[in-house]
Amino acid sequence: MPRFLMFVKATEESEAGVLPTKEMIAEMGKYNDQLVKAGALLAADGLQPSSKGARVAFSGGKPVVTDGPFAETKELIAGYWMIQVKDLDEALEWARRVPFGEGEIEIRQIFEPSDFPADVLSPEDAAREEALRDELRRKAAQ
Repeated sequence: MPRFLMFVKATEESEAGVLPTKEMIAEMGKYNDQLVKAGALLAADGLQPSSKGARVAFSGGKPVVTDGPFAETKELIAGYWMIQVKDLDEALEWARRVPFGEGEIEIRQIFEPSDFPADVLSPEDAAREEALRDELRRKAAQ
């Protein structure tokens, strides 16, 4: 089954470091519980404001670091869910159920090794990628 990221777009409040209310956290907990019970949730986290972050851009093979905050709030991410569901339609069903009064969620499918032709990702490379994912799953389960 494909995996999807549901990105929560940042707002002026999230960028100002305003924390959700107790009620909002409770509602989000109920939503996350539903995802877990459905076997769809792989990961979920909120992100600190961009003022506590940095960007690394590359030009001519050289990294250039820019400290936050970043100006375009509407292009920033405040959190995410990683879900595994049968298709985009099911991911959209889950996104519609997020308990937000205001906000925006962007949904993007994650590339899987099977999405690449063999001349781009060899069977050996695909096997190495799967072995890495298996190791990460084992470590997460510990």
